[in-house]
Amino acid sequence: MKKVYGTAAEALDGVLFDGMLIASGGFGLCGIPELLIDALVESGVKDLTVASNNAGVDSFGLGKLLETKQVKKMMSSYVGENAEFMRQYLSGELELEFNPQGTLAERMRAAGCGIPGFYTKTGVGTQIAEGKEVKTFNGEDYILEEGIFADLAIVKAWKADDTGNLVFRKTARNFNPPAAMCGKVCVVEVEEIVERGSLDPDHIHLPGIYVHRIIQGDHEKRIEQRTVRKREEA
Repeated sequence: MKKVYGTAAEALDGVLFDGMLIASGGFGLCGIPELLIDALVESGVKDLTVASNNAGVDSFGLGKLLETKQVKKMMSSYVGENAEFMRQYLSGELELEFNPQGTLAERMRAAGCGIPGFYTKTGVGTQIAEGKEVKTFNGEDYILEEGIFADLAIVKAWKADDTGNLVFRKTARNFNPPAAMCGKVCVVEVEEIVERGSLDPDHIHLPGIYVHRIIQGDHEKRIEQRTVRKREEA
């Protein structure tokens, strides 16, 4: 089965529809599938629910989809770097399902393993637990969290072969593997596509069984927050 496509638009052709649930990899500005996000913007698909650790920043990453009002709901754990996200949420234009970071990752991973739900202590006794089933194990309360079964996963990796085996580089190996796992269709953008068999099996972070489509492209590598110390006077 062909997995390598020429462009992001080609790789998303036939899988997009209004109202779909998309799982997106990335953490801050590290490892975000920026080319696929740009293609989503160009497609005009709307009323999206997006599960992602955060929503990028203004005018970059998922922030672009917020600016075009294509997202109706975010499922996120961190929302502090995007002024447009804050504006839309506070004005009631955007729904937010807030998730503890580990819970969000596990909800994606669980779905990828075919697990519809799991119990966790995280969020017990807080707003996170409101409306959720509570069960007691060994005298401790746990809340039921449901797996995230996404219609589409969009992911950024460092290297891939043409069968979809993926290698992530450093911190970009964050939400990308669990996001990839939970998508009915998983589309990946990579910096390099290498010859089949050239990847060391022990270095593959995600096997190609989870990957349906791949594109290769150039990426902008931003620094989210640059912190430097003041130069000492001579």
